[in-house]
Amino acid sequence: MLEIYVPSYEYYINEEFVNSKAVTIKLEHSLVAISKWESRFEKPFLSDSDKTEEELYYYIKCMITNPEDIDEYTINSLTNTQLFEIRDYIGSRQTATTVRLNNKKSQKEIMTSEVLYYLMIANNIPFECQNWHINRLVTLINVCQAKNQTPKKQNPNDVLSKNRALNEARKKARNTSG
Repeated sequence: MLEIYVPSYEYYINEEFVNSKAVTIKLEHSLVAISKWESRFEKPFLSDSDKTEEELYYYIKCMITNPEDIDEYTINSLTNTQLFEIRDYIGSRQTATTVRLNNKKSQKEIMTSEVLYYLMIANNIPFECQNWHINRLVTLINVCQAKNQTPKKQNPNDVLSKNRALNEARKKARNTSG
């Protein structure tokens, strides 16, 4: 979870000055946030396409876990430094695990929230994990898929040559001829 402190400030609206209170915005880059965003914009969030400013600010709203404390003006008052901090948080791995998958897919699958929910269900991942940082959840899904893969069948000639080498080493260690 990322917490960003926004100090109190004064803004002008409807011909009147309004003072806002200082607030800490709590953000979580999660499957829940992505699902909310995709239901609004009807396109995959986890794609390489650029997002408009409206889409980015809406995603920040979707990430907020304490919305009762936050108004529209607070989100619009975020500084560039705070926006870069949010961007870095979204891009962070949030895990030390790396997974090497032996996928034969030549095309990159479009990853939507529904696909991720399916993968959670297929891998028996509890729904509480939908609130995790998305990169951590995707890593868990990849770990489950890697552990569930059937081992790749070895070439019979490779198996025979390995067994032959093992037998020769055993014969040599025991000083026998067979």
